Amino acid sequence: MIKNNVFLVFLLFLFVNQPSTIKAQKRSKSDTQNPTSIQTKPKLVVGIVVDQMRYDYVTRFWDHYGDGGFKRLANEGFTCKNNHFNYAPTYTGPGHASVYTGATPSIHGIIGNDWYDKESGKSVYCAGDEAYASVGTLTNAGKMSPHRMNTTTITDELRLHTQMRGKVIAVSLKDRGAVLPGGHTANGAYWLQGGDEGNWITSTFYMQELPKWVKDFNASNIVEDYKKPWNTFKDIATYLESGSDESPYEGMFNGETTTTFPHDIPFLWDANGKFNLLKSTPYGNSITADFALAALDGEDLGEDAITDFLAVSFSSTDYVGHMFGVDSKEVQDTYIRLDRDLERLLKALDKKVGKGEYTIFLTSDHGANEVPAYLIDQKIPAGYIQSSEMLKKLNEFVGYTYGTKDLIRNISNNQIFLDHGVIKGLDLSLENVQVTIANELLGYDGVERTYTANQMWQNEYTTGIPYILQNGYNQKRSGDVLLVLKPSTVQYSITGSTHGSAFSYDTHVPLFFFGKGIKRGSTVVKTEIPDIAPTIAALLGIAFPNGSTGEPIKEVLE
Repeated sequence: MIKNNVFLVFLLFLFVNQPSTIKAQKRSKSDTQNPTSIQTKPKLVVGIVVDQMRYDYVTRFWDHYGDGGFKRLANEGFTCKNNHFNYAPTYTGPGHASVYTGATPSIHGIIGNDWYDKESGKSVYCAGDEAYASVGTLTNAGKMSPHRMNTTTITDELRLHTQMRGKVIAVSLKDRGAVLPGGHTANGAYWLQGGDEGNWITSTFYMQELPKWVKDFNASNIVEDYKKPWNTFKDIATYLESGSDESPYEGMFNGETTTTFPHDIPFLWDANGKFNLLKSTPYGNSITADFALAALDGEDLGEDAITDFLAVSFSSTDYVGHMFGVDSKEVQDTYIRLDRDLERLLKALDKKVGKGEYTIFLTSDHGANEVPAYLIDQKIPAGYIQSSEMLKKLNEFVGYTYGTKDLIRNISNNQIFLDHGVIKGLDLSLENVQVTIANELLGYDGVERTYTANQMWQNEYTTGIPYILQNGYNQKRSGDVLLVLKPSTVQYSITGSTHGSAFSYDTHVPLFFFGKGIKRGSTVVKTEIPDIAPTIAALLGIAFPNGSTGEPIKEVLE
C-alpha cells in the first residue's frame, strides 16, 4: 500500500511539473536557434560624403533621380531628415573629421581647412605634413598625413578591433577628403593630382610606392576620356527646380562669355588648370566612382569575413556649388549625374560583395548658402562684407585704444587672434581686451554677434549659436574673439555659393543608412553629425572613436 502511494505521488509530481519542463526545453531550444546578436558583421562598410550637399537637394531633385541611387538608399534604408552639424565653422576639413571621429573640432582639433597656428605664427593646412613625401607625383601635393587630427576615427577603431586585418581605403578628389576619413591607420588614402597629370596619388605616410592597381588605373585613359563637353544629362527644359541658365549669380570658367550650357571643356582646358577643370564638373564625381570601383577590385574589399571599410568623398559637388551657386542648372545636373554614379556603385557592391552583405552611410561635410546677391534681389536680408576693410577699421581702433596695432596677430575663419605677449607686456587684462574688441566688432556692418574665448572657456552652452560655436572652439588652436555674421552674409564673391556659418543652410545635411544591420524607415528627430561614427561602431560591436561625443542613433539599428 505504501509503495502504491509513493508511486502515485511520483506520477502526480511528474504530471504537475511536465508543462514547465516542456516549456524549459522549448525555451532552451529556441535560445539556441536564435541567440541574441551583439554585433553585425558586414563584409564591407562604405562611408560616403557628398561635399557641400544641402539636405534639400534630396527633395528638390527627387523626381529626376533614378530608382537605384538616392531613392534606393531612402526606400530600402533609413533616412535622418533633421540631421545637422552641431559646430561652426562648417568647412570640408572639420566636416570629414567630425563624421569619422564622432567628435567636434573642440576635441579632434581640425578647426578649419587652414588655420593660424599660435605656436609657429604661420597658417597651417589641416592635412599638410612636411615630414612625408609625395607618391605618384613629383609635386608637393602628396606631402600629407592626418597628424593634426587629435583623435581616432571609426576607421582606426575598425583596424584596431581586427588587429589590423580589416582593410581601410579612402578616396577623394581632395587630399583632406581622403586623409581625414582614412584616419591614422589606413592601408591607403588617394586623391587626384590635376594640372598636367590627372593621376591618383598618395603620401609616404601610407606607402613608398603606388600599388599595381593604382598604377594601372593611372596608365589607362579613364580620366582622359572625361575631357569632353559638359551638357545637361536631361533636357534642360525639364530642370524646373533651378534658376535661369543665363544668370548674373553664377561664375564662369576662364574663357567663357556666358554662364549657359554647354561648357566646352576641351576648349577651356588650358585656361582652367587642365585636369583641375574636371573637378569643377560632374565628371570629377564619375572619376571618383571609377577609382572607388577600381579600389574595390584592386584591394579585394569585402572578400572575407573580416569587415573592410571604403571611404569615398565626392568633391565635385563642392567645386560646382562654389562656381555656380545652389540654384544653378549646373548644380542640378551635377546631382542628377551623381545619382547615376551612386547607382553604379551600389550595383557593383551587390555583385562583388553581395546584397545584404555591406553597410553604407551617406552624408555631407557641410551645406551651402543661397547666393546673397540673388536673395537681395528677392528682398530677402543678405549681404557681403570685405575682410580687408574690417581689418583696417579694427587696426585703427586698436591703435587708438592701446597705442599699438601689434595686438592683432591674425584674422581667419571669423576669429581674431591676439598677441598675448604684447598684451602682457602692456600690463593689460587679456579678458578685458577680448571684451573691448568684441564690443567694437559688434558695431560693424554685417556682424550679428560676437563671443570671447573667455566665454567659451567659462560657460557650458547647450543650445543655439553659442552651443554651435563652443563645439567648434578648440582651446589650444582657436582665436580670442569669435564673429558671427548676419544670416546670409558672407565674405565671398558676388557669384557662387559658399559655407562656414552656424546657420541651418550650412548645418542641415542628408544622412542615409543602408544595408546590413540597418532598419528601413525615417525620422525627423534631430540627429547630429557626431552620431554617425558611434552608430556604425555600435552596429559593428567595436569601440567608439576615443574622442567621440555623439550617441548611436538607436532608430537606425536592427
